[in-house]
Amino acid sequence: MINTFKFYSVLLNLLYFTISHQHSFVNNFFIERAKNILNDQFSLIPHYVAEKLAVKEIVSCNQITSRFGLVLSEKAAVALANTRKEVLEKVGRIEFAGGVINKIIMEFCDSPYLSQFNYEESLHELIETFYYFKNETLDEIDDDELIAFMKKSFDKTCQGSIDLLQTRDLENLARKVRFGITDFVNSNEDLEGIFEEDLKEINDNEEEYYEWSHIFSGENYYDGLF
Repeated sequence: MINTFKFYSVLLNLLYFTISHQHSFVNNFFIERAKNILNDQFSLIPHYVAEKLAVKEIVSCNQITSRFGLVLSEKAAVALANTRKEVLEKVGRIEFAGGVINKIIMEFCDSPYLSQFNYEESLHELIETFYYFKNETLDEIDDDELIAFMKKSFDKTCQGSIDLLQTRDLENLARKVRFGITDFVNSNEDLEGIFEEDLKEINDNEEEYYEWSHIFSGENYYDGLF
């Protein structure tokens, strides 16, 4: 039964991706109608059943995460499932059952920066972050690879800061994808090379601006005019 859920999840994501990239050919009205059909008509699983499955899968992770002192209550699992549902609607994606939430939990549970105190809150932020950057990276990175990148950055370069993870590491990753860099993890040098000339031009322009700004704002300059 779970395999059937995953099959339809992949199928519907593929159909939605195809529809959502036809803005130049299909009227927005029909795009929205198609989204509604995918959400309401093609789903063979009632939403409440899918949510119950998601909550059950999330709670089952406690068997592993408890070894690291991290446990989620059923109430917390429901809240995480609701966060996922809200984010999916916001970013225009479709997914059934727990799926990604479980992967995030299992990947991050051994992080030295997570404790029972910040565990649930961090998961909410990580779920939102994952789906947002899944779109920003144009679906070029599969779920496992993106989650692994998030974990590595979270533990190392970001030292437990989700804000740095979002605004620096994942933003850089999204830029690499847009520039067609395929070595997502080891290509910081390539990314810097792409922007090097642009940054130099920007810096030169800024220096010139401040130089002239200083000249024009000086009292001696205006005294000579009048």
